[in-house]
Amino acid sequence: MSDAEAPADEWTLPDDPRAVREALIEWYEADHRDFPWRRTDDPYEILVSEVMSQQTQLGRVVAAWEAFLEHWPTTADLADADRADIVGFWTDHSLGYNNRAKYLHEAAQQVDDEYGGDFPETPEELQELMGVGPYTANAVASFAFNDGDAVVDTNVKRVLYRAFDVPDDDATFEDAANDLMPEGRSRVWNNAIMELGGVACEQTPRCDEAGCPWREWCHAYQTGDFTAPDVPTQPSFEGSRRQFRGRVIGTLREYDELELDALGHRIRVDYVPGGEYGRDWLTELLTDLESDGLVALERDADGEHVARLRR
Repeated sequence: MSDAEAPADEWTLPDDPRAVREALIEWYEADHRDFPWRRTDDPYEILVSEVMSQQTQLGRVVAAWEAFLEHWPTTADLADADRADIVGFWTDHSLGYNNRAKYLHEAAQQVDDEYGGDFPETPEELQELMGVGPYTANAVASFAFNDGDAVVDTNVKRVLYRAFDVPDDDATFEDAANDLMPEGRSRVWNNAIMELGGVACEQTPRCDEAGCPWREWCHAYQTGDFTAPDVPTQPSFEGSRRQFRGRVIGTLREYDELELDALGHRIRVDYVPGGEYGRDWLTELLTDLESDGLVALERDADGEHVARLRR
């Protein structure tokens, strides 16, 4: 359904919303994927899981999350760590843009310096932490403190669109999700509705196989129309800017510093100083990393540009 076909505010809850809520929570509590961050209410551990999950499949996040917390088990440990080590960990585990590691480090330092080691608890306060946007702040408030609004990600939008014919409009999705969520139960509810979208109401639905608890109310199940809002596809990592950012970080970890051409030849086989992927391309990449506070780009005694990790 397009916005032109239905005004953004045209949708209704089922006649018995309490039954809808109870059905979903009972389904989730009976059986769900056992991710380790679902077994904790530690805000630091949950923040790490949320940041890691932004660009990585959940199955791959588990090992990285456990290893990260083994290295830096508390906010204080992370705040005291060498940033280059944190960024190196991020790169080694292919966790997406490595400036997220930098932001996580800075957020830990804020918690230590500005909040005396105690995490802020509300979505508004959590957004004051470096790199923490509205979605992540609300997720931490929900899962750590059971005091958040409804979490609305791609899975939740798909569920609401199909089950209750909620129009494809971000503000309406937010309103619908919050109307559905039972008061004071944001932790279990947000986990449950995201689980529904992750294992039953996927792009290719598995209603019966997954025992979807909303089949009796679901508009899509009744009509057979399982269309849903477009889901953005993740750009290919191979050959991407993210990949070469990671290669720069990984290479500079091995050396105190490298001249541009020496670095270029180490990160891509087709590096030619004056070519399409040459000094100009590499300088632009390094300038971005410098802006993110990850790399220092300087001149040596001979006036040649050199790059090193910022520590």
